[in-house]
This record gives sequence, structure tokens and C-alpha cells, in this order.
Amino acid sequence: MPRPSRATKADRGSGLPEEPSGEAVEPSPEAVVAGTAAVLPRSTRDRQRAAVVIPAHDEARRIAATVRAVRAIPGVDLVLVVDDGSVDDTQHVAREAGAVVVRLSHNRGRAAAMETGAAVVAMRDVPDRPARSLLFLPADLAESAVAVAPLVPPVLAGEADMTVGQLASPIAPGGHGLIVAQARRAIAQLTGWTPADPMSPLRCLTREAFEAATPLAHGVGIWPAMTIDLLRAGFRVTEVPCELRHHPEGGSLRSQVTRLVGARDVELAIGARRARAAADSVRDKVMRPGRGR
Repeated sequence: MPRPSRATKADRGSGLPEEPSGEAVEPSPEAVVAGTAAVLPRSTRDRQRAAVVIPAHDEARRIAATVRAVRAIPGVDLVLVVDDGSVDDTQHVAREAGAVVVRLSHNRGRAAAMETGAAVVAMRDVPDRPARSLLFLPADLAESAVAVAPLVPPVLAGEADMTVGQLASPIAPGGHGLIVAQARRAIAQLTGWTPADPMSPLRCLTREAFEAATPLAHGVGIWPAMTIDLLRAGFRVTEVPCELRHHPEGGSLRSQVTRLVGARDVELAIGARRARAAADSVRDKVMRPGRGR
């Protein structure tokens, strides 16, 4: 039986599209980084580290700015870009910006890129030091990526097992709003916690939490699935406001198809976890004293 879930959330929230456009209003990098350093004790910084893992597909235009921004985040000592079968210069641009680059020969999708990145980080961890925590970000945040700095301190300080970035501005109503509502409702029903940003791809988590969440769900189903799996396993999840504003996609045919695919991914991920929860419930009833072994 899963341990009781423990979660906290911030007071403000919004939905978050599965594919941030990269058109963001950036905060003051100096203010964000300085504020983060202030809440991260020196002793903790000395012991704990975080690696940024950035799955990227054809992001040569913005990946350099993203890499440079996250390298300034306190506690981060490794930036790893997983080039997911790009046909442009993503890998070369990322490497020149200071990232370690792993290239997949063909596009394998978000989950494979994230799992590959986490495996490479583990190989680079020092045996006699704590495993690096993992900060996952989209590749197209550019300079605004520094705004995710507040996600790191709670994990490095041991106050949370996973932090989720909560955006400052709500998304426009429409197809994606229905996906967000579906994900939020499922998380609440299966864990007892109602998140503000159930589809946020901004995540920082411990190595232990990441391993508990694998194998990852497909596509954007990763985000609600990860939250559900970790909360039901008793890990601590908290939402952290990030001053990064997203401008939703327009009504192009491509964006409509993306939303349909995202809806399918979320539905499949949630359905699998509902089935698992039902099986757990049946097993618990059978195993109760007086009714089974």
C-alpha cells in the first residue's frame, strides 16, 4: 500500500502548455540568482549539486541562450543537452555554449531523452559524493531559463523530493485548457492533492525520486504521471512560483494537432494509473487481516 502522500503548493498558479514557445518575458537574472543563493545555505551548496538535463530537437536558434542561462543557477555544476535526433546544428551550438552533449541518432521522444540524460548524469556522478539532483527544462526557454532557479534549493536542502515550476501567467482557454483540467482532476482524485500547474515541464527532483518515476510515460503524459507516481509512493512534491510568462500557441493546424496528441498522451498515462490504483485497492482489501494472508 502506498505511503500517505505529502504535498504542498503555492497560492498562485496557472496551467502550462506542453510545448513552451520560448517567447517569454524574462526576469532580472541577477535578482533571480541572488535570491536563490540567499536561501541555499553554504553547507548545503558544498554537499549537494544539481545537473540540468535539457532534451532538445532542432533548437539551434535558442539552445545556446538556454544553456548559458542555466549555468548561472546556484548549485548547478553540470548542464547536459540531449540532442534528440536534430537535423540542425543543435548539438554544436549547445556544446559551444558550455553544455555536455549527448546525441541520439534519431528522434526518440521526450521520455527517452530524459532517461538518457539521467543515465549520463549518473555515470558522471562521483561515487563518494551524493548523487546529483536532476533539473529538467525545455530547450526553448532561452534567457528566461534563469527564472527556474528557485526550483533547486528545496530539493538540495532536503525539503522536497520534487519541485514543480508554477508559471506566473495563466494560459488562454481552449483545447489545452481541457488537458490541464483533466490532468489536475486526475491528480486530485488519485493522490488527494490538487496542483496549480499539472502539466508543467519544469521539474527538479532527487535521483531517488526520478528512479521511482521510471519508466516514464509517453509524451506530455510524463508530467501528470510523474506527479501521481511520486505522490502515491510517498515522495514530497511542492510547486514553486517561477517568474516566467508563456504566450500560448495560436490556432494553426500544427498547434491543434499538437494539442490532440497531448490529450491522447495524458489520457493514456492517467488511464494506466487509474488501473494501477484500482489493482492496488483490490490487493489491499484481499490482504487485510482476516480476509487473506
